[in-house]
Amino acid sequence: MARFDREIRELILESLREYRKQNIPDEYLLELDRTGEFPKEALKDMYDHEKLGIHLVLIPEEYGGLGASTYDAYRVCEELARMDLGIATAVFATFLGLDPIRVGGTEAQKEKWMRRVAEECLLVSYGATEAEAGSDLGSLTTRAYPVRENGRTVGYRITGSKQWISNGGMADVHLVLARVDDGVSWFIVESGTDGFEAGHPEDKHGIRAANTAAYSMDEVFVPAENLVGEREGLGLSQAQAVFGYTRLMVAAFGLGAGSEALERAVRYSQTRVQAGSPLSEKQGYTHKLIVPHAVKLAAARAYIEMIAERLDEGTEELQTEGAIAKYFATNAGNEAADAAIQALGGYGYVREYMVEKIKRDVRITQIYEGTNEIMEMTIARNRWQDHLKSRSTYYHDMSRKLSHLHERDPDVGAEVLSLGLNALNVIFERCRQQKLTRNQHVMFKLGELAAEGEVAVAFCETASRDSFSEAFPYNRETMRAMARIMARQTSLKIVHQGTALIMGAGTGGAASLHEEMRVDKVMERMKGQVPDMDLVAFKLKEVFRAR
Repeated sequence: MARFDREIRELILESLREYRKQNIPDEYLLELDRTGEFPKEALKDMYDHEKLGIHLVLIPEEYGGLGASTYDAYRVCEELARMDLGIATAVFATFLGLDPIRVGGTEAQKEKWMRRVAEECLLVSYGATEAEAGSDLGSLTTRAYPVRENGRTVGYRITGSKQWISNGGMADVHLVLARVDDGVSWFIVESGTDGFEAGHPEDKHGIRAANTAAYSMDEVFVPAENLVGEREGLGLSQAQAVFGYTRLMVAAFGLGAGSEALERAVRYSQTRVQAGSPLSEKQGYTHKLIVPHAVKLAAARAYIEMIAERLDEGTEELQTEGAIAKYFATNAGNEAADAAIQALGGYGYVREYMVEKIKRDVRITQIYEGTNEIMEMTIARNRWQDHLKSRSTYYHDMSRKLSHLHERDPDVGAEVLSLGLNALNVIFERCRQQKLTRNQHVMFKLGELAAEGEVAVAFCETASRDSFSEAFPYNRETMRAMARIMARQTSLKIVHQGTALIMGAGTGGAASLHEEMRVDKVMERMKGQVPDMDLVAFKLKEVFRAR
């Protein structure tokens, strides 16, 4: 899918920034957070065609939208998250709710519902989760019973309940996943239909501006043409078909919220003077609370952009890669926000300062659209299959490609990361030999290490380019230093935690494992880490000057 021109994309993003500046300052967002009020007027403005029309971004042009590419969509989602993650969630719920129609609807359904959402500025919800089902969509209890007349199905009566639904109490249209005789299916249900009742909004830890509510359905009738795809039993495949895309957008949320918190901390560090100098000049402060998080967020962006590019080129699904993006970026965003609280000290802990709110908000990104534990298991299972299919060489092959990258460009950390990926291959193979993947804990850790390794690879590849997308605020020197830091940190984590994993669950000695993983060579290549962190700390002050 073609991207917007850079000028058009920047116009959209700048319009969002200007709208925030003029209409939703920090004080307003903090008040929404205090009251838990849904910002109806702000959402109305953002959907208004004459103002922002933000809901049009992900609706195809043929149905009255703008037809944004995956890259364009990630940039918009990131900017919305920088603004406020509660508002971002309300907007994203409409995008998410339309996805079953976009990937599985008939042409008539797409024409009717996407055009209605575009023209009437409707809010949409995505009704999959249930109280006892959570991320396990196969355990749904909501049922849809066919209504037959003269031997044909004319509609369905839906009975059941949904929980934790974004826009659940405010949406005009709900996409509801329900069990039918042949599996599960999506149904389009309009608010106000007899038997449909929304509950009170949840009193949440964060994203308090977003409406999150349960709703119940008691024999809610929907006509047969509101069965998405007009065929029963396709619901799970329709949901799974967009996981790579939707989880990439949640990754953008983690990136945006974390980046906002980081930038606030960097600017604060330049104005807060202690012992005669700003905090931004104190290595103990920057190298613990700032630099590691700036590096991880930049790495997350590199990976998100790589996957967005592949999706726009037509690569199907990319469910594993979407899981990696969500897992890494939302963890990075949460850690950056947590560090921002520490960076501001007592100010960071009070609600008057936005970093406290951002920290509570960003936490949800590790939970919704599949918990990060589900992401770990998804990554581990799929990469385990890749390891077996490749005859135990999946990460070894990736390691060799990094060796070739190092030959072309020795300044992006590819050499040490090649050692780290080789060690990851050893860990997978030891798990195979000793049948350690029977342990769920082992699978979770394999998913974690695989995600971090693959994100680091994307960062090295990005940093080796002559130029980067406009989304990166750093110059080439800074990017290369960041990539080296990430490569060292990742390789060190793989060999250390990989050793603990194998020794904790399996047999054999650490010495032979360390020799096979070439730990001594990994350690030798830690040289230069502190000078690189010094450079990044200095450059961050230039990029994010105190206002």
